[in-house]
Amino acid sequence: MRRNNIILIGMPGSGKSTLGSKLAEHLQMDFIDTDLLIEKNVGRPLQRIIEDDGLERFLEIENDVMLSINSSNTVIATGGSAVLSPEGINHLKSSGVTVYVEISYENMVSRINNIKTRGIVMKDDEGLIGLFAKRTPLYEKYSDFKVNCDNVTAKECFKNLLSVLRFKH
Repeated sequence: MRRNNIILIGMPGSGKSTLGSKLAEHLQMDFIDTDLLIEKNVGRPLQRIIEDDGLERFLEIENDVMLSINSSNTVIATGGSAVLSPEGINHLKSSGVTVYVEISYENMVSRINNIKTRGIVMKDDEGLIGLFAKRTPLYEKYSDFKVNCDNVTAKECFKNLLSVLRFKH
């Protein structure tokens, strides 16, 4: 497997899927959204999988989906919980560069308006602040690059991403 993929990681609501599809189109690469791949493989929305099967089973499914990706020349937008599965995220990292799409806690909260139906892997007693505190160090750990998309427009975030990756915009 060649190391020419671009893997986007970050908080729920950070814009990974939107950025990823735009980046893939701009660079004429393929695009994979791991959340959509999970839903397609299981035949249910993320939230239903979490409700029906539990958080641990969801993370197993997510890990298996990440391990099944053997693509090249692909932008891969991961789910926010991808970094909770070291085996899966390391598999993706081995195929390219990993970019942490960074946003603040306040922006994450303002962007997530459907917390009960979005399919966020979060323990009942954890809350968004706990999720943010737990995952931020993992995004830092697994990223090769970081793009700050806090308090900027989607267009500015995209330009920042291209700049971080050193592509012309």
